[in-house]
Amino acid sequence: MRFGFFDQLPCADSQSESQRFHDILAQIELGDQLGFDTVWLGELHFGRQSSILASPLMVLAAAAQRTQRIRLGTAVTLLPLHSPVKIAEEAATADVLSGGRLEFGVGRGTAPIHYTGYNIPQEESRERFEEALDVILKAWTTDRLTYQGRYFHADNLAVVPKPVQKPHPPIRLAANSPDTFTIAGRLGLPIFASPLINPPDKLREYLGVHRDALHRDALKSEARQDVALMFSVHVSDSREQARRECEPSLKNFFRAAGERLRPLGETAVKGYEAFQQAVAKLERATYEKVERMSVFGDPAYCRDRVRALREEFGMDEFIGYFNQGGLVDHAVVKRSMELFAREVIPYCR
Repeated sequence: MRFGFFDQLPCADSQSESQRFHDILAQIELGDQLGFDTVWLGELHFGRQSSILASPLMVLAAAAQRTQRIRLGTAVTLLPLHSPVKIAEEAATADVLSGGRLEFGVGRGTAPIHYTGYNIPQEESRERFEEALDVILKAWTTDRLTYQGRYFHADNLAVVPKPVQKPHPPIRLAANSPDTFTIAGRLGLPIFASPLINPPDKLREYLGVHRDALHRDALKSEARQDVALMFSVHVSDSREQARRECEPSLKNFFRAAGERLRPLGETAVKGYEAFQQAVAKLERATYEKVERMSVFGDPAYCRDRVRALREEFGMDEFIGYFNQGGLVDHAVVKRSMELFAREVIPYCR
């Protein structure tokens, strides 16, 4: 099993944006030294309390200059919001600068404010996503790009640079709603998922949906399911100390996330019903409820939790969110990462 870590870089009123960027770059450098396989950065917009990571590819390009082996991933690049040609150029640049270490995670996003801010109708998100992904793959794998779609048009463009990885960087799709698990399987793509969105029974069901869709296509019948799941993680000297150190930050995360996911109007967007249910869950979240699907405690307890989660979900990659909410002190985050890397990972691979 691979091990990665995630951040979306929230920034509280008491924190400076500059320091938060320095913190995450230092944590990525530390993760490289500790032997983490991947780092994943989320793309979010228009909400400082939730995230200042408007351009994760830019941050990953900076991280590439400070690291040697860790793979650098987006979780995710929000394809419907952007020109796919521009994303193809920027992602390929990050792959070149990292020496071929980019992991290209993609998705539609969940926040209505993203679509309003970028002046994109949210009801078009699925069609725009699929078309954008098609454009990017063609831009990476052909000398000249010609494309006539519903939303994107190109005529004989020489899109450069090309990625170092051939035919292109690995692509992984964020899957949270049931139909997205099916789409990922149909496209033959590995997936991200999170038990914060779907409870364990639903998540197991949807992983089965992905597996069935993956194998339904004769051309992909030999494809192997690859699942990366994200869990909140905090390792300390005891379960009690872990709670003291991370509970205020978790509460900050759920408060900010609930606001970010709330519809801007009275009518929910079709296809996003699962996220409206998630908003209600976030507003009722308590530490005890979150702890059931998280890894908080001393190293021995965390080892048992990771093994149990691997047994339950059969994941290929465990992604830890070490500072969910962004309020855990940088030194405490680094200590948690170090304990996890040295006292948990070697016993759970």
